[in-house]
Amino acid sequence: MREADTSRRCTAFARWLPLLSWGKNYDRGLWSADMLAAGIVTLMLIPQSLAYAMLAGLPPQAGLYASMLPLLAYALFGSSRTLAVGPAAVTSLMTAAAVGKVAAVGTLDYWTAALVLALLSGLMLMLMGVLRLGWLANYLGHPVISGFISASGLLIALSQAKHVLGITASGDTLPELVTALWKGLPQINGPTVVLGLSALLFLWLARSRLRPWLCRIGIGPRWADALAKAGPVAAIAATTAAVWFWDLAERGVRVVGAVPQGLPPFTPPAWNPTLWQELAVPALLLSVVGFAESISVGQTLAAKRRQRVEPDQELVALGASNVAAAFTGGLPVTGGFSRSVVNFDAGAQTPAAGIYTAIGIAVATLMLTPLLHHLPQATLAATIVVAVLSLVDMGMLKRTWRYSRFDFTVVAVTLVTTLLAGVEAGLIAGVGLALMLHLYRSSRPHVAVVGQVPGTEHFRNVLRHAVRTSPRVLGLRIDESLYFANARFLEDRINEAVADLPELQHVVLQCSAINDIDASALESLEAIEMRLNDAGIRLHLSEVKGPVMDKLARTSFLKNLSGRVYLTHYQGIADLAPESLA
Repeated sequence: MREADTSRRCTAFARWLPLLSWGKNYDRGLWSADMLAAGIVTLMLIPQSLAYAMLAGLPPQAGLYASMLPLLAYALFGSSRTLAVGPAAVTSLMTAAAVGKVAAVGTLDYWTAALVLALLSGLMLMLMGVLRLGWLANYLGHPVISGFISASGLLIALSQAKHVLGITASGDTLPELVTALWKGLPQINGPTVVLGLSALLFLWLARSRLRPWLCRIGIGPRWADALAKAGPVAAIAATTAAVWFWDLAERGVRVVGAVPQGLPPFTPPAWNPTLWQELAVPALLLSVVGFAESISVGQTLAAKRRQRVEPDQELVALGASNVAAAFTGGLPVTGGFSRSVVNFDAGAQTPAAGIYTAIGIAVATLMLTPLLHHLPQATLAATIVVAVLSLVDMGMLKRTWRYSRFDFTVVAVTLVTTLLAGVEAGLIAGVGLALMLHLYRSSRPHVAVVGQVPGTEHFRNVLRHAVRTSPRVLGLRIDESLYFANARFLEDRINEAVADLPELQHVVLQCSAINDIDASALESLEAIEMRLNDAGIRLHLSEVKGPVMDKLARTSFLKNLSGRVYLTHYQGIADLAPESLA
């Protein structure tokens, strides 16, 4: 008995601290695989951290700080073996949009607000995890996410054009950015353009062509992939050397400047009720988007190895990561798509790879930051542009148009609203429209008149198949659960059908697609039963699912039902109109 209690306690601890599950079996083989993956991801994460901090409007060291302790927190609490946490493009853009409304870029207040945003996001994520609200991410459907991320990718790319061109421009929406860039064209700096476009070209070639070329010359696939992923590091080294050698900063090339050496400082977020209130809604949106991106990547990668990812535990892990970022001078973090895929492809086996990556970032922060002084901002901008353009999927518009006009509408509205009104408005518009269209569709469920397929016990739509029917029996299949929004529609649909059949004696509702019936729908069924009974027509049900039958059994509906409840629709027609069966 005591052993069983101990086992249950260990299982409970492991549920909240997955480290206890994978850590007990950690061996040298896992260590070797995780170290290799960590080395590759570290090379990728250093330039990404710097670039995404710049995208968020923060000093470059904020990106490095956000890539240390948050990774350790995720390694302790995360359920995914390969998800790589850190600053990401979309969340950095959302950070800039949210914080830019309460503080000026480049000020201490701006960084303070970013820390508060990370803390609020972390606390919200942890609370949702404790309350097991992982299902909330389901409301960010693929059309919403696709439209939002594609529009965000375009906005991010445009926002970085100023760094590539060496001009001053600002804005959060497509019209603002295009106008600002157009006005800034006379300020173009020649050396900056050369550096920026060269970095863009090199990074694009490294991303799309370098790996196949390295494989053709005899380098193994894993090393070829690692060298291709190290492209941003090579671009940073080359352009930094060029700026230093030719003293291009004196010719107008903007550089990163001094980056403090040392480990992250302790930065408790400011307690400012007004600021917390202003950032509450942006923090909630940031939390949901970050979680949706993380869980989709984590589950996809886990499925390839037949592993499991627990959504509620991921909420706790991401929340802890953001809280860690808030107290160490970072910015909001999430599970990044590109670095997680790299981590997976590099052979990471456990979250310990994230710990080794954090150590690598810490070593770089302690030893290499002086080398970043002459790093041109144009190179970081090129790194961002190449990374985010891979997220843009304009082909989604064509695919959804061909498949579903409703989904196309959601994608288009989300994309256009995000481009024209900003990331927060776009996300709210997409989710709101998706919910409205879902309610509209479910409020008008597909109701089919069904007949028997000759020679079988199957019943199909009379408009799609050659079937047999009886003038005395009307079979209706309802392809939706019944609830308040569609209850009246069902009443009207049955009234219309009955009015056109003068010989009708029975109505049989085939309930095979009905998963639930709420109180409003029950009242409608009672009204339908009463009207049909007054007209001398009996109402029957068939193929009612067990949970639905259990609910109906707790009411008086079945007792007052003029007809019967049949196990199968075939049994009902065989009983009521056997002459119609073939």
